[in-house]
Amino acid sequence: MATQTENKPLSNEEQGAGTVTLPGSAAFQSQYFLRDTGAGIITGAMAIPLSIGIAIMSDYPIKVGLATVAFACLVGWINAWFRPGNFIGAPGIAAGLAPVLALGVASFGWENMAFCIFLTAVMQAVIWKFNWQRYLLIAVPVYLVEGLLAGVGIKIFLKFSEFTYEIPEEMVTEEFWNGVRIQMVSISAVGLGLFLYLFSKFKDKQPAIPYFVLIIGGVLLSQFVNVPMIHVEDVDLHLKLPLPQADVTLMMMVYMVLFCAMLAIVDVIEQVMSNAAIEKIDPLKRKTNSNNSLLAIWIANLGSSFFHGMTNLDGLAKSTTNKLAGAMTKFSVLVIGFVVCFFTFNPQFLDYLPKFALAAIMMFTGYKMIAGLAHVTHYGPYALMLAFLTAGLVYKVGIFEGLLIAMVVHGIVHYLVYTKHDNMPGKAVVKRYFENLKKDSGNLN
Repeated sequence: MATQTENKPLSNEEQGAGTVTLPGSAAFQSQYFLRDTGAGIITGAMAIPLSIGIAIMSDYPIKVGLATVAFACLVGWINAWFRPGNFIGAPGIAAGLAPVLALGVASFGWENMAFCIFLTAVMQAVIWKFNWQRYLLIAVPVYLVEGLLAGVGIKIFLKFSEFTYEIPEEMVTEEFWNGVRIQMVSISAVGLGLFLYLFSKFKDKQPAIPYFVLIIGGVLLSQFVNVPMIHVEDVDLHLKLPLPQADVTLMMMVYMVLFCAMLAIVDVIEQVMSNAAIEKIDPLKRKTNSNNSLLAIWIANLGSSFFHGMTNLDGLAKSTTNKLAGAMTKFSVLVIGFVVCFFTFNPQFLDYLPKFALAAIMMFTGYKMIAGLAHVTHYGPYALMLAFLTAGLVYKVGIFEGLLIAMVVHGIVHYLVYTKHDNMPGKAVVKRYFENLKKDSGNLN
């Protein structure tokens, strides 16, 4: 009798009620095979330029970024057989973490980043083990995270705006605004305008269409017009223990630990926020489990550190595309992994991607992160001011320092409000904070 039950597909009502109990129902259902396969192909194709742009922003080799996405998809699909976190979320390297990784590369050197990702995964494993993700959105408010992402969005937007006027080296002259550069700016403007128009038209139906049109159009145009192209370095992918280099000092190790703690926390918070959004767009209204998603994240991060990979999470842009393309289970994620894996080991095909097309996609990504500040308005004027402050600090001072300063300011403001307005002593303020933290955490997954 038990075997018959396991082989029976779930009804929409059973799945919609969030009562998925059958093993593997989140990972694969034969009735959705064609839908999931089609959705995976579409979302996988869309994930390629996004992953390339994020890898460039992170100062990571493009091939390593693609390998990270493929591996995270495999881990996410396997995890769905046992402990599903969500049902249509598509894993990938996160745009919000790109400047953080670039900071790590600049501070510790490329050779130490594998150890940093390993240490980040270990910290996330501890958070997962004790289910501490319940507390993070209370200790670090959503509006502060939105401010951080907005600051990162500014960095991404400005970084890739340079591609809109870049011209081939052989066409560079002493005069900056020569005819070739004006032509390049015009092409970029038309490409970006076309992308925005198509996105506004198809965002609720097939958001992958503007990506396809821009990429295919850019490839065709590059056959007739000499424009700068993406070059993918064919680096070797090999397994190696993620150990720190011998010249790492004690002070550098301390800074590494603090850096990894920030990376781990931001990664977890972004996943929790993504899960909340993915639950809302789930076609069968199934409930998500953020701690189960965190399990897949830290396992994927731990594994990727052995081939010098990056951090990952379920991105909302790819997940939305996956849903609108028809995905019903995590089998679509496995298909995404196969698509990305093909280009990982055949990077020569990516050399046909024009930089101006990638610039349009990544500038739009940066804009969406900045526009996330609009979500903060319903938290009130204080939250909005803190979000804008965080965005400015992250952009001007740095991600690590900006986030730390914003949290200190937030703590001081709350302390002064309670002590001056409510006439509470300092110890009582701290006690009240932790009591509220414990009480409110019970309302989170």
